[in-house]
Amino acid sequence: MSSTQNKSVRELIQQNRQQKYSMKNVMERVMPIVLFLCAFVSVVTTIGIILTLVIETEHFFEVVPFKEFFGSTSWYPLNSQPEYGIWPLVVGTLEITVIAMLVALPIGLTSAIYLSEYASDRARRILKPILEVLAGVPTIVFGFFALTFVTPLLVKLIPGIQIYNALSPGIVVGIMIIPMIASISEDAMSSVPKKIRDGALALGSTRLEVALKVVVPAALSGIIASIVLGMSRAIGETMIVTIAGGSNPTAAIDPLEPVQTMTAYIVQVALGDAGFGTVEYYSIYAVGTLLFVFTLVMNLLANWITRRFREEY
Repeated sequence: MSSTQNKSVRELIQQNRQQKYSMKNVMERVMPIVLFLCAFVSVVTTIGIILTLVIETEHFFEVVPFKEFFGSTSWYPLNSQPEYGIWPLVVGTLEITVIAMLVALPIGLTSAIYLSEYASDRARRILKPILEVLAGVPTIVFGFFALTFVTPLLVKLIPGIQIYNALSPGIVVGIMIIPMIASISEDAMSSVPKKIRDGALALGSTRLEVALKVVVPAALSGIIASIVLGMSRAIGETMIVTIAGGSNPTAAIDPLEPVQTMTAYIVQVALGDAGFGTVEYYSIYAVGTLLFVFTLVMNLLANWITRRFREEY
């Protein structure tokens, strides 16, 4: 018996030595390296973007003082006497974002509640992919939809509204981010255990009370994260506001008037309105850096909220 066991051990050792050169072991050795390189490229790319923004923005602030950039309310970089107060672009960006969230929040959350709590499995399998198709529509299509359909409709409904205004692109940006809010919120609600719903129903709650008072609070972290991510998407939207919002940087809050957002200004200058190496050219990096800070803060806030309010079952 002992010799048989020793022979079996020797055979196993020999087999293991042969398997070291098999394709499976080669893949096990190679894949960690490939995955590391992918992660390394991502990190290097991020660092490169940040360094580019910082270096080019530094050239801008060598000419334009911080006090003017953050203290002035006039943004006319292409005038003969340029002014570089960033607040009109910030106000325009936040105005579009607020309008978009007023549209996306009620529709997105009610859609998520319906899909999670009321829709049958068959209806959910049909409706959710249809809803998420909106996320695949190019933003330039949304932009022309805002300009050629939504704006003429608003002109008929609201006297005095301009052809280019903040309301039309704000509404369409809200429509664009509905799938993000609805899908993430629905996933968060669906992850709430069924026994919690059954317990609330057993105590006499209606389905609406279960949805609003039990499921929504339990899925609050995912819902808030979807809202913050939707806001980040609205802040960074470019083509819709460029096509339908106009190019009038103003610090006045009036959704019926033309506006210009930070992303729309970057597009305007990038199309050739300013020569390479000029202050106007470097201003797009200053605006881009501020936009990067905005979106970074929103994403960090979403991650913090997700960790802070996460419920584990």
